[in-house]
Amino acid sequence: MESQVETRCGTIVLAGPPNAGKSTLLNALVGARLAITSPRPQSSRVPVIGIRTDERVQFVFIDPPGLLEPGYLLQQTMVDEAVEAVRRANVVLHLHRASEAPAPDLHTLVPPDALAGKPVGTVLTAVDEVPQRRTDSSPTVFGISAVTGDGLAALLEWCAERLPTGPFRYDVDDMSTQPVRFFVEEAVREAAFEVLRQELPYAVATHVEEYREHSDPVYIRVTLYVERESQKGIVIGSRGRTLKQIGAVARGRIEELVGSRVYLDLWIKVLPRWRKSPTLLRQLGFRVPMSRK
Repeated sequence: MESQVETRCGTIVLAGPPNAGKSTLLNALVGARLAITSPRPQSSRVPVIGIRTDERVQFVFIDPPGLLEPGYLLQQTMVDEAVEAVRRANVVLHLHRASEAPAPDLHTLVPPDALAGKPVGTVLTAVDEVPQRRTDSSPTVFGISAVTGDGLAALLEWCAERLPTGPFRYDVDDMSTQPVRFFVEEAVREAAFEVLRQELPYAVATHVEEYREHSDPVYIRVTLYVERESQKGIVIGSRGRTLKQIGAVARGRIEELVGSRVYLDLWIKVLPRWRKSPTLLRQLGFRVPMSRK
C-alpha cells in the first residue's frame, strides 16, 4: 500500500507600511497580475488573496492594505482589515523596502497579541534598486526582488516549512478566492491611479453594476464614484478623453483577466464624503463595524 504524501496548506500575510512592495510581491509569487501596483502609496484598500499551489504545498497569500496612522474612516477600515489579516495568518511576512533598511519592529505597526505565537520573517523588497546592499546573516531576513525573482525561492521554502500539515483547501488551478467582479473593479481603479494626477485617485471608488459574461464581447458596466462635482469633471476630461483613457487602460487588463473581448461601459457619479461615511462605505462593500456611526 502506497504511503500518503504529506501536504501543507496555510495563509501567509504580507504585512507592512504603504508602498513596501506587497502587491508587486503577491503578483510575482502567484504568477498573475491580481493586486494593484502603483508607485503611489495606499492604493490597496481591501485584502487581495492569491493562491499558489506547488507539488506538496498550497500557499494562500493575503495582501492587505498598508499599515499606517489613519486620518479618516476609510483609512481606519483599511488598517482594521490589515490587522485582522495578521491575526488570521499562519505565517507573517514583514515587508520593508531594502533602500530604507533596517525595518522597524513590526510590533510598532500591529498590536502584539496579533503576532503571538506566529513565525515572522522580514522581507526587504526591491533589492535590485539598491546597488550595494548589505547582506544580513539572519535566517529570518530575506532580500528579494519581485522583478528579477532574486530570493523568492528561499522565501517560499522558509514559508512552506512553517505552514501546518493538512489537505489543500482549494483546487490546484485556483489563483484566488475572490470573484472576477472584484478584480474588474480593481483594474478600473488601478487605471484611474495611472491616468489621473495629484490626489484625485484616492477619492475614486469603483463598483460593477452589470456583468454579462455570455455576451460577445463581454459587457461590463462600472460606476466610478467621486466625492465632488468638480472631481467628476476631471475624471471625464475634455470631451470625455480622460474617461476614455481610463477605460482603454482598464479594458486591456480585464481582457487579459477574463480571456475574451470586453465592452467596458464606464459611468461617473458623485457620492459626497463617501470616504468618511460608515453607511456609504458599507454600501460600497467595505466592512465597517456597526459600532462606527
